[in-house]
Amino acid sequence: MSHGKKECDDHLFLTSNYSSTQLTGFMLTGVPGLEDFHIWISIPFSFMYLLAVIGNGLVIMVVVWDRSLHEPMYLFLAMLALNDVLLCTVTVPQMLFIFWQGPSHFTFSACLTQMFFVHALFLSESAVLLAMAFDRYVAICEPLHYTTLLTSSLISKVGLALVVRSVAVVTPGVLLILRLHFCRTNIIRHTYCENMGIAKLACNSISLNSVYGLTAALLTTGLDFILISISYWLILRTVFLLPSREARTKAFGTCGAHICVILIFYTLAFFSFFTHRFGNRVPRHTLILLANLYLLVPPTMNPIVYGVKTKEIRIRVLGICGQST
Repeated sequence: MSHGKKECDDHLFLTSNYSSTQLTGFMLTGVPGLEDFHIWISIPFSFMYLLAVIGNGLVIMVVVWDRSLHEPMYLFLAMLALNDVLLCTVTVPQMLFIFWQGPSHFTFSACLTQMFFVHALFLSESAVLLAMAFDRYVAICEPLHYTTLLTSSLISKVGLALVVRSVAVVTPGVLLILRLHFCRTNIIRHTYCENMGIAKLACNSISLNSVYGLTAALLTTGLDFILISISYWLILRTVFLLPSREARTKAFGTCGAHICVILIFYTLAFFSFFTHRFGNRVPRHTLILLANLYLLVPPTMNPIVYGVKTKEIRIRVLGICGQST
């Protein structure tokens, strides 16, 4: 679709809904300013999505089918892999559709549903990373208590708790959107529906939405990041005291890869989160690209770092690939 035609379509869609306070839907237009490059942008995003789905799917399949891997570390890996598949699937297919076909119309309820799952799955991703950090802390720093602390019952409770936390934190954000009145445009210059992107279209004050979103983020993902940092600091301190140089090298290799993934996940997320609220001078297309990358890069990298770096997972995945050939 040409840029001029798209602007015309946007104008028609705007005028038909300009005076309405009860929106029937939103128009998602993609990455603003880069419409002519949507096809080219879609190529790396398609590749990353395919890699994320296949890689995480293999991790899930291996852990589910092999009973010897029904241990805390591998179960957490499977949780992370499942969350990753859901997280990128909620946004990427629709994003690619916009890149290939042009602006896409979403009903109001569909947009809120997508917003709910985007934020809920992001929170659960952070919670799983925290659980995995605790698992590694106990395994390395308190190995004698590992089997007594990390029981099957605890793993089930952790899985339930992360779902409950995500729903409890995100639901008020959705309800705060429902109280808003929309009398301006219903065009969202984004590739998916997210909280502040919708809220900024409202005519009444969104200060409560902004304050709640900021507070919720700091008390959930912010606190998760602090606890993960403490866990890995304690792990590295213990690793330094290991008598064997080989053991230290192996532990550093594993922990270093994990720390890199965690830093990428939280750095992209927090940078996107804060610039979306306070970065008025940051180009709009940069904000949108970052908002997509923080949901897609971790799911792409996690199966590589956590799966390939984990010997048992790697051996079984290679075995599956060998059987298929």
